[in-house]
Amino acid sequence: MKKTAILATSLAAVFAATLLTTPALADDFPSAITVSGEANISAAPDLAQIDAGVANDAKTAKEASDANNAAMGKVLLALKGAGIAEKDYQTSRLSLQPQYGQNKSTGASPVVGFRASNRVTVKIRDVTKVAGIIDTLVSAGANDIGNISFEVTQASKLLDDAREQAIVDARRKAEIYAKATGVTLGAPLSVTEGGGPVPLFKGRMAAPMAASPQAAVAPGEETLSVTVNVSWAIKQGQ
Repeated sequence: MKKTAILATSLAAVFAATLLTTPALADDFPSAITVSGEANISAAPDLAQIDAGVANDAKTAKEASDANNAAMGKVLLALKGAGIAEKDYQTSRLSLQPQYGQNKSTGASPVVGFRASNRVTVKIRDVTKVAGIIDTLVSAGANDIGNISFEVTQASKLLDDAREQAIVDARRKAEIYAKATGVTLGAPLSVTEGGGPVPLFKGRMAAPMAASPQAAVAPGEETLSVTVNVSWAIKQGQ
């Protein structure tokens, strides 16, 4: 009995010492509130991009190809004459395809001709000239125009104010959570931006196929969005 009592006393002493020297489990983990903040900014686009092309049909592949090369040559000369730098237009699609007919008596589909097509992508760095460029292309013989888009080229720089607003938004949300859980915010532990600037809207429209009297183009505005993720240290409320 005496040995049992001594052993029990020793175990109790060891347990008490462990409680005194081991921190609380909660202290082993950092306490933080992590939220995301968002902000938007609208800006007028400063760059337009359009696709323009020509398509030609002929009995033979060579005839179709020659006609298409001549037609595209006129389009490229028109772009140059309109002040578009050579670096700002690039061939995006070139094709030569057979065209098939239908023989009702035999059911065969013989080749009846060929279609040659050539498309270029054009960057227009002055969006006020978009309508005029479209009319120039149509007048030069382009018979396939579309995929018009507008961009804000300095989106990241324009978003600097929005980034500050996003931090303010993150703190507002964190304070709501802190108040609801009975704690107060400490210093921010980390700040990360959630991806790159995101355009919420990109102005687009289909180009008319005739210049009469001038193509109607509406650049509109882009709304850019930025998101930041912030972790705030917290402390127990007093």
